[in-house]
Amino acid sequence: MFDSPTLIVNETISRNNIRAMVEKCNKLNIGFRPHFKTHQSHEVGRWFRDYGVDRIAVSSVPMAEYFAGDQWNDITIAFPFVRQQAMKINKLSSQVKLNLIVSSLDNAKTLSNLIASKVYVQIEIDTGQGRSGIMVNDYSGIERIIEVLLSKSHTHFCGFLTHAGHSYQAIKDDLNKLNASALNLLKQLKKKWIKSFPNLIVSYGDTPTSMVCNSFDGIDELRPGNFVFFDMQQVYQGVCSTNNIAIAMVCPLVAVYPEQSKAIIWAGAIHFSKDFYLDEQGQKSFGAICKLNPDLTWSKPIKGLYLESLSQEHGVIRAKEQAALTAIEECEQLAILPAHSCLSVDCMRKYWIAGKGFFHTMDH
Repeated sequence: MFDSPTLIVNETISRNNIRAMVEKCNKLNIGFRPHFKTHQSHEVGRWFRDYGVDRIAVSSVPMAEYFAGDQWNDITIAFPFVRQQAMKINKLSSQVKLNLIVSSLDNAKTLSNLIASKVYVQIEIDTGQGRSGIMVNDYSGIERIIEVLLSKSHTHFCGFLTHAGHSYQAIKDDLNKLNASALNLLKQLKKKWIKSFPNLIVSYGDTPTSMVCNSFDGIDELRPGNFVFFDMQQVYQGVCSTNNIAIAMVCPLVAVYPEQSKAIIWAGAIHFSKDFYLDEQGQKSFGAICKLNPDLTWSKPIKGLYLESLSQEHGVIRAKEQAALTAIEECEQLAILPAHSCLSVDCMRKYWIAGKGFFHTMDH
């Protein structure tokens, strides 16, 4: 048993999640470029290879270097070009097929001036998230960026990339409408430039739409990431069930206060992050409380318990009704399904896999 908060991965569930997404993309005849920022692990990355995956997306240059070190040779850095990383990018692009994105005209000019080796470049498009990228209908702005990229022989314009991140704030019933709106805008964008660039790629993707929607007309590749583990945010969006969650934080239950309808665990913000979800009653929670089984799997979430608050090391479990606390005992270890698996992995930087032991994620 573990002597401190430990993130554990259920390999069977994770592999089932990978297989299902690969099969869906194959059925839809659409390319699949999974985003590896969720798991950040050579070990889990190799599971994708078992299902024929040979191209990936990452969120930073260091992450691209990390996975290039495990023989991934077609990598998209799905974050705008950062000029301070130019030297590393020049080195890495001589070793692998490197796909970069630019998010503004100045960003494109900086890239074209600083990158001296062959790279493939996509323009980041904002289809509604409002985070970064060129507005999808700013055709004149997009044209100027393309001209900058074409002005240098080593910067190969290859298409458009977008992340419909606003899907993470939508419930399942609204996702098809959100997806259809984004696809319609992207279809018009592609139609504008496809004659000039017959091999143009439109890269799209997020876990909610990739899971729920079945139409991606005009899209050439999907880039979901969270689906490899899932989490409670996805459960309460209606994207998956708790049976699909492949990751849990095992943590000691150190004190129970029945008279206060609460209990204390050793696991806080440095383990889970500060992301939360809202349950069916609108209750804010940082994780779902489960019993840890002897084989280090976990049961379904215990009804009436939720992870109410986090400080640095403390987590406060609250019972909606005092009787719910009888399901747990002081000094036992619990399995908490995190609100956001990507950030929990990033906080912990290693996890335990049954029958294999501990695996570290990339260095930061």
